[in-house]
Amino acid sequence: MSLKRFSTFTILSYIIIAVLFYFIAGDSLHRSIYYSEMVSLKSTCGEIVRGSEIKQNFTVENDSLEALIIMGATYDRVNDDVLEFKVKDETGAVLATSQLATNELENGGDWLITLSNSVDDVKGQTLTLSVTSQKGTPGNAVTFCYGDSYPVAKYTMPIQIADSDRLTFNGTPMDGILCMSVVSGDWHSFGTYYWQIVLIFGLVLASYLLYCLHQEKRSRRYFGDVFLSAFNRYRFLIKTLVSRDFKTKYKRSVLGIFWSFLNPLLTMLVLYFVFSTLFVSGVENYPVYLLSGLICWNFFSEATTMCLQSITGNAALITKVYVPKYIYPFSRALSSLINFFLAFIPLFVVMVITKVPFKVEFLLLLFGIACLFLFSLGIGMILASAMVFFRDTQFLWGVVSMLWMYLTPIFYMDEIIPPQWMTLYKMNPLYHIIRVFRIILLDGVSPEPKAYLLCILATLIPLLLGLLIFKRTQDKFVLYL
Repeated sequence: MSLKRFSTFTILSYIIIAVLFYFIAGDSLHRSIYYSEMVSLKSTCGEIVRGSEIKQNFTVENDSLEALIIMGATYDRVNDDVLEFKVKDETGAVLATSQLATNELENGGDWLITLSNSVDDVKGQTLTLSVTSQKGTPGNAVTFCYGDSYPVAKYTMPIQIADSDRLTFNGTPMDGILCMSVVSGDWHSFGTYYWQIVLIFGLVLASYLLYCLHQEKRSRRYFGDVFLSAFNRYRFLIKTLVSRDFKTKYKRSVLGIFWSFLNPLLTMLVLYFVFSTLFVSGVENYPVYLLSGLICWNFFSEATTMCLQSITGNAALITKVYVPKYIYPFSRALSSLINFFLAFIPLFVVMVITKVPFKVEFLLLLFGIACLFLFSLGIGMILASAMVFFRDTQFLWGVVSMLWMYLTPIFYMDEIIPPQWMTLYKMNPLYHIIRVFRIILLDGVSPEPKAYLLCILATLIPLLLGLLIFKRTQDKFVLYL
């Protein structure tokens, strides 16, 4: 591919991706919606009849209050009543209202309370929810649930509740707080200035490509010409190496390529039966949660392990024929990427079985796949360089990768990590990449802009470091092979 065609293709791709991303990501670019954790059910407060009042203080952790979700009970009957909700500030001023008809409510269900308006600028404020009944009578009224502990794995963790935070029923404090989830939102300036940011980056990209074209006309070097010319010249070699690695993996195997489907699926089944009783609490769809993390980790583990031996395993070829040495780890990572795409088939099968709706937002998975591939390539190039000079790297990496796996939320939720360790825990790049996968697959929405930025940083830093180390050491490879 000539530089001119490559530049045209790059600009057109940039425009198409920018437009599609804006419309697919949608509202997530402007704001993020969060759901606070609901306490475990302990008891009910009694029938909410006309003349009675429920009061509950709560704190909003984000910029705006969007809605409330309350667990309630109907006593397994159809009740003809209307509940009135008022959200008040500390001065008693009404910020939002809502009404809820009780004749179609589910017994023991989570009832969505849609507020009359979004309440903005309430981050950190303590608000009061007041609930009254229009025409409830004994035998024709609903009730609310309350509790005093949060679910942790298969257990519950008691919480300390201040007297001012207790649920009150007709002025009488209860021994817990309302089983309620606060739906709040954070606004992002990224969505507001999205097209300005796209335009700036587009101009920078176009300027660089024009510079490259100018340098090529004058027969001068430019940044990136080595990679472009090498891809054009060694494209057939890359294809051959990828094909060889993929075929070698399943050589003399009875099931062959089907192991790409069976391996993550069987591993998921084993881990599901082992850990479901310990970690399934709080995970709405544990099979998809587990399998999505598992296939990401399997790709990272396979790609880095294959890259680790990419130079030493091709010693005979490297010492006899000149080929840019970075092609070897790159081709190994590409062959692992084929298995990664095949592993999505059992994942989608599990999603169909567990009735996860397929949405257009799933196209955003391409971003996560690109980040995971480049991150694995960066780590793989570091390992490939180290393996040439220090052959024990392969054994050390086996131990490090096992530790890394347990430090990544693959089969458990990050909520079990103590708060004082979360900052250190989130320094794991795989944490952010796998989190993006799960938000898209399980929630069916785009991650918040901050998640994209963290993924890009988690990818670029190891990738640039890997390229730098590989470039500095590649000339000495032949002396140690």
